[in-house]
Amino acid sequence: MKKMLKMAALMAACLLAIPAVQAQTTEQDADLLYATGMLKPGTAAPDFTLPTLAGKNFSLSQLKGKVVVLDFWASWCPDCRRDAPNIVRLYREYKDKGVVFVGISFDVDRAAWQNAVIKYGMHYTQVSELKKMREAQISKTYSVSWIPSLYVIGRDGKVVLGTVLSEKVKQTLQQLVK
Repeated sequence: MKKMLKMAALMAACLLAIPAVQAQTTEQDADLLYATGMLKPGTAAPDFTLPTLAGKNFSLSQLKGKVVVLDFWASWCPDCRRDAPNIVRLYREYKDKGVVFVGISFDVDRAAWQNAVIKYGMHYTQVSELKKMREAQISKTYSVSWIPSLYVIGRDGKVVLGTVLSEKVKQTLQQLVK
C-alpha cells in the first residue's frame, strides 16, 4: 500500500510539472517552430527600398557600416503588440550606441499602421509595402513566415541573427555593442 501511495504521489508530481515544462519548452523552441526558414547568420542582408510612414523612400544600404535591427511586425498581430514594448526598450537602450532600428510593417491600412506606431512609441524608421505578409516582396526576400520576426544585421552587412524572440536580440546586441 505504501508503495502504491508513493507511486501515486510521484505521478501527481510529474503531472503538475508538465505545464511548467511545456511553457519553458515552447518559449525555448519558438525559433525551432517559427524561424527555421529565416536567413542564416553570415548571409549578406538583401538590400531593399520601401516607403516610410512619411512617404519617403528608405533603403537598407543607407545604413552600411551600422548594426541594424529589422523588426517585422503588424498592428493586427497580437504577438507583435505584446512584444512591441520590448523592442521599444531595446531601441531606447541601443539607439545612442550606434544601433539603428527599422520597423517593417505588414499592415494594409496606413491609418492602423500609423496609430500603432504612435501608440507603442515606435520612434524609429518605419517602412511598409502596405501588403499582407504573404503578398509582400520583403517577406519573401527575408524569408519571414511568422511575426514578429527580427533580424540583427552586423556592420559588415551580414545577418548575425534571425529570430522570433526579442530576448535573443537583446543578448546579441549585448555582445555586438560593448
